[in-house]
Amino acid sequence: MKSHPLITGSLITVLVILFCVGVSVIAFKFLGKGSMALVSGEKVGVVEIKGLITDSKAVLKQLDRFKEDPDIKAVVLRINSPGGAVGPSQEILREVEKVRQKKKVVASLGTLAASGGYYIACGADLIMANKGTATGSIGVIMQFTNVEALTKKVGLDFFTLKSGRYKDVGSPFRSMTPEEREYMQHLLDNIYQQFLSDVARNRKIPLEKLKTLAEGKVYTGEEAKQVGLVDEFGNLPDAIDKAGRLGGIKGKVEAVYPEKEGFSLLRLLLGEEAEETLTNLTLALPYPEPAFLPTWFK
Repeated sequence: MKSHPLITGSLITVLVILFCVGVSVIAFKFLGKGSMALVSGEKVGVVEIKGLITDSKAVLKQLDRFKEDPDIKAVVLRINSPGGAVGPSQEILREVEKVRQKKKVVASLGTLAASGGYYIACGADLIMANKGTATGSIGVIMQFTNVEALTKKVGLDFFTLKSGRYKDVGSPFRSMTPEEREYMQHLLDNIYQQFLSDVARNRKIPLEKLKTLAEGKVYTGEEAKQVGLVDEFGNLPDAIDKAGRLGGIKGKVEAVYPEKEGFSLLRLLLGEEAEETLTNLTLALPYPEPAFLPTWFK
């Protein structure tokens, strides 16, 4: 039985498209700008930290790879982030400190590097920003929603069974007791002290002086340099060149980026620049706070 010419033509078209996509993916992976696959010699590794910080796994892997690569003489942290959850921010900072024991690290602050973004940056040997960069916001916040009045208005009742006095602290279906508020404030104060301690230690700023700066304020890059939160002005190429010089590279300094993991249709069709543009646009949007989760974002 002969197949219909239309069906045969459609199958051939699909196969051609799949072949082209496959070739494009391979080319993007191995021939992309700064790909680890084709570079050799002394380089500067660039690790990008973009958007809300909710997971540290990918960044930790990249930092560890650059730390162990003998051809990578220094590392640049390119940060465009409003902050995020406490745990991932602390994990990344700890890894940055490990890298710094073996190689020079320069933080390059982009559009926004606040709260957890700045927390990570403080672990670098040198912090560079533009004069208009928004940074700082050293503080901790935890927000809750209370819908108790709404549920009563629509005639809904919620019942909670628990073991442990504080197990349902922050429940949206009832108000906090004074005792619970005191407990949660103590938790936030403890995390805030950790934040202050790490910034003071890494930036060599006296704790009492830092407390006057760490009130959740956002600073411009120009203001941040005046108060000691930023060291120099400069863009990403400046940071890469600075890191290379600190790492002992002579001549032209070249940067390498970790290979992109996973498949991105946007990156494949429009290129990495389009993906970067959309990410930067999201930095201007108000991020919702994760429920019942303390964050650096304030």
